[in-house]
This record gives sequence, C-alpha cells and structure tokens, in this order.
Amino acid sequence: MRILIATAGSRGDVASYTGLGVALRDAGYEVALAATQSFAPLAEEAGLEFRPLPADPRAHGAVQGGRELMRAAAAFLTDLGEGFADTVAEGTDLLLLSATTAPLGWHVSEATGIPSMGVYLTPTAPTGDFAPVVAGARSLGRFGNRAAGRFTLHMADRVFEPAVARLRERLELPALTAARMRRRQDEAGWPVLHGFSTALVPRPSDWAAPLTVTGCWWPYVDAVRRLPAELEDFLAAGPPPVLVGFGSMAAGEGERLGAIAVRALRRAGLRGILQSGSAGLAADGDGNGAGAGVGVGAGAGAGGDVLTVGDVPHALLFPRLAAVVHHAGAGTTAAAVRAGIPSVTVPVAADQPFWAARLAAIGAGTAPIPFRSLTAESLADALTAAVRNPSYAQAAAAAGRHMSEEDGAGSVVAAVRRLAPSSPAPGRPR
Repeated sequence: MRILIATAGSRGDVASYTGLGVALRDAGYEVALAATQSFAPLAEEAGLEFRPLPADPRAHGAVQGGRELMRAAAAFLTDLGEGFADTVAEGTDLLLLSATTAPLGWHVSEATGIPSMGVYLTPTAPTGDFAPVVAGARSLGRFGNRAAGRFTLHMADRVFEPAVARLRERLELPALTAARMRRRQDEAGWPVLHGFSTALVPRPSDWAAPLTVTGCWWPYVDAVRRLPAELEDFLAAGPPPVLVGFGSMAAGEGERLGAIAVRALRRAGLRGILQSGSAGLAADGDGNGAGAGVGVGAGAGAGGDVLTVGDVPHALLFPRLAAVVHHAGAGTTAAAVRAGIPSVTVPVAADQPFWAARLAAIGAGTAPIPFRSLTAESLADALTAAVRNPSYAQAAAAAGRHMSEEDGAGSVVAAVRRLAPSSPAPGRPR
C-alpha cells in the first residue's frame, strides 16, 4: 500500500510527520511525504519519498491585520490546490491529511476514490471544553466555546473557498462549497487522529467517536546523529543552560530578541543557548544587540556564557537543559514536556497562546509573556522562577512520564490497518 502524508505550513507543521512516516514505513507501507519544497531535506533525512506541493507560505510576504492575513492565506491555499491533484496522481492508495491539507484533499479523494484519514497536530473540532485553539486561552463557557469553534470553522471555509472552487473545476467535479464538503465529512464520520498528548489536552468530552487523540508524533532523528562538538563542549563546561528560540516565528526580530535574551540570561545568572531560527537570533559581543547567527558560535561576552546554534534536534538537546524559552508551537511545547524541563513561553500567533496556557495550567511553564511586551526584566523574572522553583520541573517530568506511555505513531499504524485490512504485514511492503 502506498500512503501519502500531505501537510503544509511552517517547519513545526511538517517535522512531526517525518517520524509518523518512518513508523508507517517500518510497518511495511510505502510512504511519501508531500510538503512545500523547502522541507525536502526533512523527508530525505528520514528516508521517505518526497513530493513537492506548489506553494510557499513565505511567498506572500509579511502581513499585518486580520483581513490582510486572510487574503494571504487564501492566496497560499489557492497555490496549494493547483498542484495537489498532480501530487496524488503519482501513485497513492491512502491519503493522510493534515488540518491544512484536508479541506483540499477531501475533493481529491472524491474525484479519485482514494480513501483518506485526518492526521491533525491540534484540536480543530468545536468543543465545549475549551475555546478554539486560534482564539487564545480564555474559556467562553461551554456554549460560547462551541459557538466560537463553529465560527472559526466557518471562517476557515471562507478562506478555502477560492482554492476549493478552482480545484473542483480542475478535477471536473460539480460545484460544492467548502462548508458543504466539511458538513458532508462530519456526517460521514470521517476519522481524524490527533497527534498531541492527553498530558497537555485531555480528549474533549463531547467529541464524536471518529475523533481520537493518539499521543505525539515525534520528528525523525537518525540514531547516529549527535550534537555538534562545540555545543557538546559548551554543555560540559558548566551547569545546564537555558535555550532561547522562536522556531519559524519572529522573522526580522533577531536583533531585538537577541539583546533581550542575553540581558535576561545575565540578569538571572544563567548560561544560555540562542537558537537562531527564522528570527536570526544571535548573541553579540556585549549583549546589547544581536546579529543573524549561522551555525554554532560562542558569545564573546560574560566569559562565553552564551552560545548561538542553528538547527539541532530537540530530542537530543532538551534533556540537557535547565529550561527552554520558546514561542509555544505545538511541537516545541511537546518536546519540552517530553524532556521534563520547565518552559518560559512567549507566544507569537495562531495556536501558540493556547499551548502556552496549557503548559501553565499543568504547572510545567510560567505564565505566558506576550511577544510584543517581552522585556529583559520580564524574561529574567520568569527564568528565575522556572529554574529556581522545582515545582515547574516536577510538573514537566510528571507530564513527560504520561507522554512516554502513549504510542502516537503506533496508534496511527493500527488505524491504517483497520481502514485497509488487506494492507501488507509488517516488514513486507507491497
């Protein structure tokens, strides 16, 4: 059986599917990952076939304001839909669709007869248990939460509408709105597996049976991969440091964030690692600014107490840290809990305030610091609390033990076998 995992977005929207793909491959399936071209190296490192999707979320530039954001999203999705059918046509027996690709994949599935299943990284279905993840962390009450959830899906359908109309025309399907297709999938009980941990978000009590929570799907890391030698030396040279990174967020903010991070670390008396990411975070010589760091390099100030690194696997680095300052993306949030280390969250956008609030709610993170109001003083105070108060590490460790008992990828493999009982036995790809 040939399985295509289709996803789109930032690195955090793609990396987790590499580990899921490897688990399915090891179970005997032929697996391809479809994503935008910049993520081809992730698939190749995991040994998965890669199929490029013809869109790039960065192509429409920086946006300001809700209407501009919706226009940019609609343009991105229209680009995405243009080549989606071609990607599937390369040979596919089962579609596994992310929350971003599902509203397009449903139509391809209708046209081709290829079965599909959802593999989402965040909860999207309305629930009374909490407000929609993109609406922040404040509960609106059970009725309000569900109403807000339905409204959020309605707005998503509006954004997808131009892409859906063009895709259905391309597939020679009769006209059908994005909203009507979503209702059709709900009525049919379309299965969706969610790759997050119940340690962070218990399965909503009012979800329908086809919506399940499996536990996390972890990014693939080669068993022989090691941290860079300079990073190993830095870790060995003193007490566990703090990592500061914002992943794919905060492009162009490297100078401001680097300066804040260095001053906060020194104010708190902590060693630090700055992960450059999209922001270009780096420590300069005196801690009063930052440049766009590449690779690994030690900060010249304060006796080399700050190191700048590029991309390193969270699974290898996080267990050796005292805490992590991050944007509260779903993947980074889960990685910190898995490692049993406290989080100081600085959410930027989208679902990040939701995950930041979940960390605080279980005691594994300090109260979130809004990105635009971040200062060296507020960050230093939060870091001091996270590192000096053992309750944060204890809560993170307890949640991490809960995570270790979940088999997220194994649950997806089992679901695929139930959906396609004639699929090959483990180790016997067809």
